[in-house]
Amino acid sequence: MAALRFMLRAAPDQRVDLAALVPSRLAGIDRAAIERLPIATTRATLAVGDLFRVRGEDAESVVIEGGSARFDRIGEGMEGGTLRVEGDVGACAGRSMRGGRLEVGGSAGPFLGSGMRGGEIEVGRDAGDYLGGPLAGEVAGMAGGMLLVHGHAGVRAGDRLRRGVIVIEGDAGDAVGSRMIAGTLVVCGAAGMMAGTLMRRGTLVLGGPAALPPSFVEAGAPDPVFVRLLARALGGLSRPAARLLLRRGLARSTGDNATLGQGEILWPDSVA
Repeated sequence: MAALRFMLRAAPDQRVDLAALVPSRLAGIDRAAIERLPIATTRATLAVGDLFRVRGEDAESVVIEGGSARFDRIGEGMEGGTLRVEGDVGACAGRSMRGGRLEVGGSAGPFLGSGMRGGEIEVGRDAGDYLGGPLAGEVAGMAGGMLLVHGHAGVRAGDRLRRGVIVIEGDAGDAVGSRMIAGTLVVCGAAGMMAGTLMRRGTLVLGGPAALPPSFVEAGAPDPVFVRLLARALGGLSRPAARLLLRRGLARSTGDNATLGQGEILWPDSVA
């Protein structure tokens, strides 16, 4: 059975909410009914068929051919199956996921993976601000699953991360790992100012020098057994992340003591 494919007719001239185009919501619906599904927008009313040509039948494997930074909430609430976007996506992609796999061939907007509890997200290029972070009024960010960004990420990546794994193979902006509650966050490249600010628990791994808050303290070398186990666990997700952890001479700082935190930041001491 061929994958269910949505082929973009033309780039949208307004923001569109594509939360409905996930496997669980499309299962058991015929193609004509899918084309009639309404799409929330900022101006003119649209249906799926106005924006896409629909082909295929297998709703467990959904492909969106053509992307846009105006495609918001793609993959929101996914519980299973796969969703692949051959291009960019907008804000809140993969929000509140509980299962399945979301693949973004291009870049993603802010709040990618916000509220995520399970499943996998992989982004081929860059991610915007607040990667895995909470929306206004929420007390925690990403709470499970695995999130991989092959490019760079904006400010406050991993903000209030509670559980799960985030890997950024490029650089990260200021305050990466801010207010972390737990979980694991790896930045293979450089990080901006104030990495780990106000973190309480969890592990933040940095691939280059970073300006840490003054309330972090040096704590010698990390536990080598823990480092090897973490590298092994990440090996199937990201080879650059595994290689970073297996470098000799990792340094360790703990904090943030401004919040009596017990988190840790690891980085190669040769560039510290």
